[in-house]
Amino acid sequence: MKRQSFQISIFIGAFFILTIVTNIARGESTDIKTTDNVGGVCRDCQVKGGVTNFVNKTNNILTKLAVSDPTELPQKDGVIFNCTKDEIIKLKSGMANYFNELGIDPKLVQIKDSTKGTTLGFVLNTPADDTSTLDLGKRKELQISDEVVELPTKNGKLRKVKTVSKKEIVFALFQHGRLSEFSDAGCNIQAFKDHVGIRQNTAAWTEHLGWGFPDGKAAGWNPKFWDDSPMPKRGPLHVAINDIFMNQDRYSMGCYSASKSVMAQGLLDYYSRVRPDPEKLDKIEKAMLADKAPLSDIEPGIAWDFVQSMTPEDLKQPGKILTVKKGIAPRNFIPGDWVYIKNTDGPSSDMSGYEGSNAIYLGRNNFDDYYGEMKNKHYTFKEKINEVYQWRYGVFTASESSQKKAKKLTDEEFNKILENPENGGILIDHRISPKVY
Repeated sequence: MKRQSFQISIFIGAFFILTIVTNIARGESTDIKTTDNVGGVCRDCQVKGGVTNFVNKTNNILTKLAVSDPTELPQKDGVIFNCTKDEIIKLKSGMANYFNELGIDPKLVQIKDSTKGTTLGFVLNTPADDTSTLDLGKRKELQISDEVVELPTKNGKLRKVKTVSKKEIVFALFQHGRLSEFSDAGCNIQAFKDHVGIRQNTAAWTEHLGWGFPDGKAAGWNPKFWDDSPMPKRGPLHVAINDIFMNQDRYSMGCYSASKSVMAQGLLDYYSRVRPDPEKLDKIEKAMLADKAPLSDIEPGIAWDFVQSMTPEDLKQPGKILTVKKGIAPRNFIPGDWVYIKNTDGPSSDMSGYEGSNAIYLGRNNFDDYYGEMKNKHYTFKEKINEVYQWRYGVFTASESSQKKAKKLTDEEFNKILENPENGGILIDHRISPKVY
């Protein structure tokens, strides 16, 4: 590295050195010059920053990733890898390749490396107080567009579904407002790509749903696959979970069970169909079936620490396949997140099914529509928040007659209810997401 830095200083001249020093002092991201980009691979890239310098003229995949601001972490936002030195070196190469694959311009990202070489961080190159991910798709500089994926149907054919792009998911992970940490099993590029892929798969399966809503009655599960527990009667767990999505007319459930089903499907279908990995699939299924109640406690108990009825033992439940982050900025959601909006109105929250709303973020400012009520098959962020808030005024459906009862909120009032309930709002600042396998 010393010899490389010495050679750089000889060839690039005093002006270039001054530029590097200025950029590092400002904490700016590394400048990457692309002279010819064909097929997503940079043919003549020179990465500056006094850390890595490479020229790739033969369409080979990038093997190094420049780093800027080589300061000691902890890091408060974006993504951070806490790994060994050798793993960090491989992650730099792997992430450079992934950036090329997704068409991500590295100039849009602040890349941070600790002097010890055991941490690597990525933060979107936006102001520190810019924590929203809802409008990422509208930011022209990010060049985000939707992707089309194929999902199986019950007749064995495939259907095409337009869903959130992996690129948007990566940018959402990098955005200010929360920190996603990868260590141990997450210290490799495939683990990161799997995490992004699972989030996309979760969103894709949630794009077009039409389950029944019990509305105070007993839930309904396809008796061919489930008993009343519900516990699978037949076949591997991932096959039984998949039936929830194949035969939606045979199921009726509240939004809590719906959210758990979606999160489980995102993981199980990914490792059984999208990128088959029998070992990881078996690990996830065994964890879910350990207590013979596969959808019970899949998320950590602490995700519900705002619920008064939770006992200390309940809060200690680690979560079978999901994890939770707390203290997240109000408009910060990563596609594939499970969130909760609490109904803080006494009378309406006493009604079964209207205690609050469990919701999945789909990217592109969209949230799930489990029961097929919306014309677009999804709610926008504002519509989802407003849905729960209006329950106190007797607005329980999207019908025109019901909506006449709604109270229109000013922008100031809407921003206020995005706070935690203890601060007068209804949006819980927790985000439940898949564990890294």
